Amino acid sequence: MQYDIIIIGMGLSGLMAAKTALDLGKRVLVIGKGMGGLILFSNTIDVLGKVSETLPLKDGLSHWIKEHPEHPYSKTGVEGIEEALSSFVSLFPPPYAFHSLDGRNRKLPTAIGTLRPTYLFPSTLSGGAFLKEGNTLIVGFKGFKDFYAAYMAKQFKCRYLTVSLQEEGLPELTATYLTRQMEKEEVRERVGLEIKNSLRGETLIGFPALLGLHDPMRIKAHLEAITGGEIFEIPTLPPSILGMRIFNRFKAYLLERGANFLLGHKVSRVEVKGSICEGIEVFHPPISRFYSASHFILATGRFIGGGLETERERIVESLFHLPVFSEAPRERWFGKNFFDSHPIHRSGISVDHSFRPLDHEGKTVFENVRVVGTILSGHHYIDEGSREGIEISTGYWGVKRLFE
Repeated sequence: MQYDIIIIGMGLSGLMAAKTALDLGKRVLVIGKGMGGLILFSNTIDVLGKVSETLPLKDGLSHWIKEHPEHPYSKTGVEGIEEALSSFVSLFPPPYAFHSLDGRNRKLPTAIGTLRPTYLFPSTLSGGAFLKEGNTLIVGFKGFKDFYAAYMAKQFKCRYLTVSLQEEGLPELTATYLTRQMEKEEVRERVGLEIKNSLRGETLIGFPALLGLHDPMRIKAHLEAITGGEIFEIPTLPPSILGMRIFNRFKAYLLERGANFLLGHKVSRVEVKGSICEGIEVFHPPISRFYSASHFILATGRFIGGGLETERERIVESLFHLPVFSEAPRERWFGKNFFDSHPIHRSGISVDHSFRPLDHEGKTVFENVRVVGTILSGHHYIDEGSREGIEISTGYWGVKRLFE
């Protein structure tokens, strides 16, 4: 089968590119080794965390783009970011909807007892924006090491409760195990009653983000009916159940509309002729299979996703061997301290307005390849708090401009 477009990478940028292509009526193949950063990060939608809560995000973005013309957001503009976010939000109708509060960043609690700014978040997290000293009970689970209820309670100056769901032979519990347990009505009733009996006037109940994969709002409502309080989720350490929900929703949408989906497969080779990519080879043990398309999207991420790799003296793009732009030589890739802003994290692929990759002279490398997501140069999403915003906006516009 000849595809209109093949998307390499199943992180948020690749999934967003696939959705956009399907919405335009294209034949789509999506290939990825795994879920990318979706299971590693908190999976609220960070657009630009540096913008103060006192300022509308739109205004902060306008200023940021003017001050940082090399940033991926300069390729989309503020209105382009808003259009892309609207496309993402459309995937999540109520009750489990993604939304902002007054078009501004809000600080939500994290699994390590801090507050971090974010822009869009699902309905199950909303209560965290109103966390108050003495009015919140934090709930943890015995044996669950990826959520520190006692530490959070100390930081937020509130109480905590540790619930035991351990079974014999299970000294430690995982996020996926607890999520499956919370989908059982009898477990919710047991947990809910224990919470209810522990309340001392608190009206907010902070719960690890484990309220099921498929219908978290129903589980939330059931617990609220039992406890009489307002339940809100707090992201856990990886793996992220919130991210799995996003992935599952995208996957269902793509399959419903006819996309082919190859999860757990790695592109082993690309076939190019001059400035045209003619196809890719995917290894299906014990055989390899060749896929061709008119266009290709590279959405493999940076180092975590395997899109970029380091050699002794340089950084390389692992599939197409595209030129990588780095702001610092090898000896200055890393700062002296762990929490420094390491220059290596600004390395990436430079692209034109259509997201075609460029060489160091500014010439197009491939005519029918577009590069999107965090693999792009010109940003430091960790420092900026911009990861998901970059992924959504560039994934959307990388495809939209391709077929305009």
